[in-house]
Amino acid sequence: MSETYSTEQPLDLLIAGGGMAGSLLAYVLLSQNPALKLAIVEQSSDKEPSKASFDSRSIALAHGSVELLKQWGLWQELQQSGCAIKHIHISDRGHFGKTYLNAADHQLAALGQVIEVEAIGEVLWQKLKTYTAQGRLHWFYQDAISAITPSAELQQVSLKSGAVLQTKLLVIAEGGLSPSRSLAGFELKSDDYQQHALIANIGLADSHQHKAFERFTPTGPLALLPLTRQRYSLVWTLTPEQAAHHVKQPEQEFLAALQQSAGHRAGVFKTVGQRVVYPLSLKRATEASRHRTVLLGNSLHNLHPIAGQGFNLAIRDIFSLSLLLQKHQTDVGCYSLTKAYQQARLPDMQQVIMYTDSLVRLFSNSSRLMALGRNTGLFALNLCPDLKQAVANQAMGLNSIRQLKALLS
Repeated sequence: MSETYSTEQPLDLLIAGGGMAGSLLAYVLLSQNPALKLAIVEQSSDKEPSKASFDSRSIALAHGSVELLKQWGLWQELQQSGCAIKHIHISDRGHFGKTYLNAADHQLAALGQVIEVEAIGEVLWQKLKTYTAQGRLHWFYQDAISAITPSAELQQVSLKSGAVLQTKLLVIAEGGLSPSRSLAGFELKSDDYQQHALIANIGLADSHQHKAFERFTPTGPLALLPLTRQRYSLVWTLTPEQAAHHVKQPEQEFLAALQQSAGHRAGVFKTVGQRVVYPLSLKRATEASRHRTVLLGNSLHNLHPIAGQGFNLAIRDIFSLSLLLQKHQTDVGCYSLTKAYQQARLPDMQQVIMYTDSLVRLFSNSSRLMALGRNTGLFALNLCPDLKQAVANQAMGLNSIRQLKALLS
């Protein structure tokens, strides 16, 4: 529990969840709003969230997301840990369809960046530590929300520790398994893909030359994203049985199986780090906001990792909320703000869900007719620059950010 904060003082904003989305939101809002009274409820007991809530996975940051991180003053410290994606090679294993995206074709130095989550956590923690020392940010560690009682002007939030907080706006950013989401009355839709993702870092014999690979296999997509120190970040979609087998394989047997599935275009795989398996599903709330409450990040949308859209969507959640708070500083939880947040986030979320879900179902289908259709589509991308530009803009998040600026500024 916070040692310096009096629970009798109403908060402007309370964030449930101190992981990557919640911590990034706190930093952005505090850097833009010096008078903001903000607190975070974090289930971990570790008072250094960069270690407690940030694991060893990597994420792909779209070009548009990197531009926002620059705008927020974070990328300058993160860029040394990032690895540029300059080329993307997309193929369908065993079929003729292939397409390529190159940063130079779009007059860019990179289509995006790949960075390990721990690096983001460390930079954010150092930033938030300053705000905590200044008394602008308060933490409630090893705690969780047990009840939410609404009133016209505030949300009353009871914690398991016994503390009772008053806040103008409650932001739930606890991840895909958020317990506070149901306490706040949000409905969740869920579809199980019957797939697991095996995630690991792969060491290479030679340089990856900043190339990313997305290969569609009979079990689902296999992605290799370039990392620093001559490594790939692997996301391999498998059946639950295959994932259980591969995660326990001896290193050389695993690398041989991966090489066979990925082919040799991406290089020769030499080493593998820790392997972790996650079940894959699509989860999305039917609303982005309710009375003085908004959902953010995986608590709002938990996607299949195909095309690496999940955290980029969360960054746009944060961007949307930050723009709205600049317009509604008197009452940051008012109805006009929560309504505008929902109107901004649901179309973007639904578009990305349709895009990723369609890719999963299209490229996890063994039908010859479906294979012909999707490979013809991949082939057509190479022949139609305008269509390829549209696909690149979607992948880089540029259209969505432009639309949000027009809608909310």
